[in-house]
Amino acid sequence: MSTPTFSVAEIRKTFLDFFASKGHTIVPSSPLVPGNDPTLMFTNSGMVQFKDVFLGTDKRPYTRATSVQTCLRAGGKHNDLENVGYTARHHTFFEMLGNWSFGDYFKRESLKWAWELLTEVYKLPAEKLLATVYEEDDEAYDIWTKEIGLPPERVIRIGDNKGGRYKSDNFWMMADTGPCGPCSEIFYDHGPHIAGGPPGSPDEDGDRFIEIWNNVFMQFDMAEDGSVKPLPAPCVDTGMGLERLAAILQHVHSNYEIDLFQALIKGAGRETHIEDLETPSLKVIADHIRATAFLVADGVIPSNEGRGYVQRRIIRRAIRHGYKLGQKTPFFHKLVKDLVAVMGDAYPKIREQEARITEVLKVEEERFFETLANGMEILDSALAGGAQGLPGDVAFKLHDTYGFPLDLSNDVARERGLSVDEAGFHAAMEQQKSQARAAGKFKMDRALEYTGAASAFTGYENLEDTGAVVALYVNGESRQEIKAGEQAIVVLDITPFYAESGGQVGDQGVFKLANRAGEAYFMVEDTQKIKSDVFGHHGKLKEGSLSVGDDVIAIVDQSARAATMRNHSVTHIMHKALREVLGDHVQQKGSLVNADRTRFDFAHNSPVTDAQKREIEKRVNAEILANTPTGARVMDIESAQKTGAMMLFGEKYGETVRVLDIGTSRELCGGTHVQRTGDIGLFKVVAEGGVAAGVRRIEAVTGENALAYLQTLESTVDEAAATLKAPVAELNHRIGGALDQIKALEKELAQLKGKLASNQGDELAGQAVDVKGIKVLAATLDGADAKALRDTMDKLKDKLGTAAIVLAAIDGDKVQLAAGVTKDSIGKLKAGDLVNFVAQQVGGKGGGKPDMAMAGGTNPAGLAQALAGVQAWVAERV
Repeated sequence: MSTPTFSVAEIRKTFLDFFASKGHTIVPSSPLVPGNDPTLMFTNSGMVQFKDVFLGTDKRPYTRATSVQTCLRAGGKHNDLENVGYTARHHTFFEMLGNWSFGDYFKRESLKWAWELLTEVYKLPAEKLLATVYEEDDEAYDIWTKEIGLPPERVIRIGDNKGGRYKSDNFWMMADTGPCGPCSEIFYDHGPHIAGGPPGSPDEDGDRFIEIWNNVFMQFDMAEDGSVKPLPAPCVDTGMGLERLAAILQHVHSNYEIDLFQALIKGAGRETHIEDLETPSLKVIADHIRATAFLVADGVIPSNEGRGYVQRRIIRRAIRHGYKLGQKTPFFHKLVKDLVAVMGDAYPKIREQEARITEVLKVEEERFFETLANGMEILDSALAGGAQGLPGDVAFKLHDTYGFPLDLSNDVARERGLSVDEAGFHAAMEQQKSQARAAGKFKMDRALEYTGAASAFTGYENLEDTGAVVALYVNGESRQEIKAGEQAIVVLDITPFYAESGGQVGDQGVFKLANRAGEAYFMVEDTQKIKSDVFGHHGKLKEGSLSVGDDVIAIVDQSARAATMRNHSVTHIMHKALREVLGDHVQQKGSLVNADRTRFDFAHNSPVTDAQKREIEKRVNAEILANTPTGARVMDIESAQKTGAMMLFGEKYGETVRVLDIGTSRELCGGTHVQRTGDIGLFKVVAEGGVAAGVRRIEAVTGENALAYLQTLESTVDEAAATLKAPVAELNHRIGGALDQIKALEKELAQLKGKLASNQGDELAGQAVDVKGIKVLAATLDGADAKALRDTMDKLKDKLGTAAIVLAAIDGDKVQLAAGVTKDSIGKLKAGDLVNFVAQQVGGKGGGKPDMAMAGGTNPAGLAQALAGVQAWVAERV
């Protein structure tokens, strides 16, 4: 029977609708950056967002779920990057169709529904399907053969084939211990005209039998000794690759032939001017636009570390394939619109962020294209002429100087049947790191060995409290007592001092003795966490002695805390205003809050305009004027999520969190804050700039600091007005007039310098010396600038005919040089070589065209000798 054709969009919708009809809750795809698993670089399967449920540390309001999850495998343990473009089914980015049971249904429902969806909904021919089960899983085998009716010869038992008990393709384990169980995989048979054997056979790696769906049955709990016992509530975790299923339903063999990829490949062909859509490089580009665009949408910006570096590698690999096709200018970012056309309905975030995604990719492209040509020239040269491979030091130079990731060099080498000396690459990298470490040695404090109880923090309510000294440290060593003059770290059982966290700096203040005679005055300079719940007070004992067991009165510096709270509180309001003015893509990338100002780093790919800054200030100050109360509540993480509190991607939160409401902002925050928004006072942005690709930094002040900033600005304006003898209201007009006058004077000065230099040039022509038929002149022009040197050079060439000329000018401790060679002499002499001969003797270098070159230097004392050597230099070369 004929199989109907489904588009990718229809496959997604049909899958979700089917499982919704079976009582499943449709759960949106989670971000590519896992929010609850710091062990993963990227979300690589549909079950990642449910991992805590399977481990028993989280509970959802539903027991059945279904989703279409975006996944990425391009870094860490799960990395398919090298295979993309070389196989029919490997991708960096892919979509996983999945359904889950959390202690609800089990094998029977899971397998029967899978069979029903494939054969009755998607109308796949039953005779084309076969299944695998774990060798000992008689239950699953019987469901397939006796209840579903799959012939026994098409149900294959797979035993322990990976070198140990339960080490099998058909036995799944989350880790070395914990939840595990058998699985049943469903395969599609493309037919005998395709090479390959069924699963479990020697030639199972062929393309005839393709796995499309895996049903994992979490049935057991594995102990450290390798034994298993039944779980009290077995679960189901399934996954089916959308692209693989689409290829089957659309009657094509390669994933790159499905409708979604064909649209992207056509776009790649359009932008690279390639008409042959079977070109492998177009497949790479089409795959990589999905991965990179979704990463940007989920907050990952190209960088040199972590997730950002993986993002950069993927982008640059795509660019290199375009370059290979002859595309020498940025093109990759133009495919974002094609991606939005085919995936924007299913994933609205990429449609909403289309402009931003395009701009981020464009900036990265432009950055790489600046060095791509030079890097490719070095790579081509190193791999040409019978080379056996790419030397490790060359691969490292490409990485370090031209931004070529190692896998990109590997990619190019593999296309030519060669390899890269990776050991040599890593040796060169380690050598550079060692040199950097040697050049930048610094002293590190040893980790303090503290085994006592946690510190009780009372600083939300109090700025003064009594606490007992439970530990003392000097130079990392535990002490029972400290004396006046010693720097130390003091740990109290109870403290009102806030320890640095969440961008807010630690409190300062003093400790005074409370329980015994004598004096002790400890100045707290900073408060840091020794452990997550233990506060260390860093400072110096000014008077007396302090011992473990002493009670002290801990007094926080009230003015510093108040100023810090104002700045911290306004950061949350500012974050919300940034998202409202610049877009929802704005995500916090770092912050520092102290008594002086707030510094906030955020994802955004272009400078914040003056108009946008004014709008941000307007919104923040409106929240301050509303003078609304600030509220903080401690609750479990799930309840916090339900309140709509903003959480940061990749941040690991505990079971309980603190939800802060300030103005109309709601975020998770453990910092100290004002009681009402009006306590913040005035808010003013004082600086904005870029700190990394796609990351901006904004700095602002509040309260008394804002007032001081504005008063300083006012004083500056008043002084400028007084200097120009103009009212403040006319200052812009008066400054404009002064600038026009300066320009006119500069123009007049340049003309006078030119005339002066020209007059000197007329006199200098007579000083030229004939050296083997070439007039050689080396002289100094007093008061000349670069333009005057060039103009005089042109006139001297005309006067002297066949000539080599060096002209110099001195301005303080700087030397300006110009060298010229007439066109009839550049076969023997080059102006760039000549100018560098002189420049090297005066502490500089330069370059230019064969007939004209410029240079600079910093050693005027060497100029006379350098010019004296020009005649001999010319004589040696003609």
